[in-house]
Amino acid sequence: MERIKVDGKEILLLGTAHISRKSVNEVRQAIKEFKPDVVGIELDQQRFEQLRSKKKWDEKKISHVIQEGKSQLFLLNLFLSSLQRRLGKIVKAKPGAEMIAAYKIAEKQKIPVALLDRDVRITMKRALNKMSFIEKIKLLSALAIGLLGSEKTLSLTKEKIEAMKERDVMTEAMNELAREAPSIKEVLVDERDLFIANSLMRLPFKKILAVVGAGHVEGIKQHVMQKNIVNLVSLTELKEKPSKLRHLKWLIPLLLIAFLGMAFITKGPAKTIELFSYWFLITGFFSALGTLIARGHPISILVSFFAAPFTTIHPLLASGWFAGYAELRIRSPKVKDFNELSKLSSVSDFFKNQVTRILLIVALTNLGATIGVVIAFPFLVSLLA
Repeated sequence: MERIKVDGKEILLLGTAHISRKSVNEVRQAIKEFKPDVVGIELDQQRFEQLRSKKKWDEKKISHVIQEGKSQLFLLNLFLSSLQRRLGKIVKAKPGAEMIAAYKIAEKQKIPVALLDRDVRITMKRALNKMSFIEKIKLLSALAIGLLGSEKTLSLTKEKIEAMKERDVMTEAMNELAREAPSIKEVLVDERDLFIANSLMRLPFKKILAVVGAGHVEGIKQHVMQKNIVNLVSLTELKEKPSKLRHLKWLIPLLLIAFLGMAFITKGPAKTIELFSYWFLITGFFSALGTLIARGHPISILVSFFAAPFTTIHPLLASGWFAGYAELRIRSPKVKDFNELSKLSSVSDFFKNQVTRILLIVALTNLGATIGVVIAFPFLVSLLA
């Protein structure tokens, strides 16, 4: 517990670990003794509503998620949530529950509550924009191991589990991500410390009790004491990181057209048709394989097969979109699927739930199509040589 006085404000930083009688009692005792004008909690509006209502996701149109190209981000959020729940079970904690307990205690005593954290969707998007391709692969591998592995494969010794109990599960999950992708530590940890500190300094109250994860206390304290006031817009902007591969989506169709044109001139129309047939089969096969692995409907698999040869040479289309839409029309998610998003705790759950299966179909179909392109190009060149 850290007490800070700055610019006429008195801020009490209460670092919590997880939901327990001790954590709840600490919050209740702090409110009783400190008598704050407001209680700030380390949650954003989305997480707060989800935890309070016990409903993880709104019944949003999955077609919009697919169309806007947010399938991977949506899946990453779901994977992270599942990993948090798994860590929570290991340390016998419910992620975010201590913050809701603080909210309920404050509400009962008619004390205003302020949400201090940045929107988790913005945090994850900014983190993804900073990550390199290799870091994204490592991150996905770490999340998969986190959902599939045992405590042994997760390297969770008794000592590490006990250490985790001294931190909040959300912070620990974020720190795990930062360890797998060092370039995003600034977004996941440092930026959030600065954001929460500024949220506190902007509150129009004199006595503030801030209930935050134990892992954030020191960083927040330093920013408040040093009066590191920043424009919060700078911490919520979503600037797309220019991809080094962004030109490939235009280069591939140009190269294929030039290649087939050269084949037509030098080898004739029959050879050109043969080469395109191989392109069709290879890209279609790997795209359909991705849909199959994601357990798509047979019609969705056929759609991805026939879409891939054309979407791979169109810079603004993706075969996964077509396969996802087909799956959505054939096996539309039910209310039950949306309600159970908050209960996903293993990789198999992601394949069984129709919402996440559609998103996996989009992601794996696109991945398969990309693999098909990588294999098809050198193969076609070898046939023409």
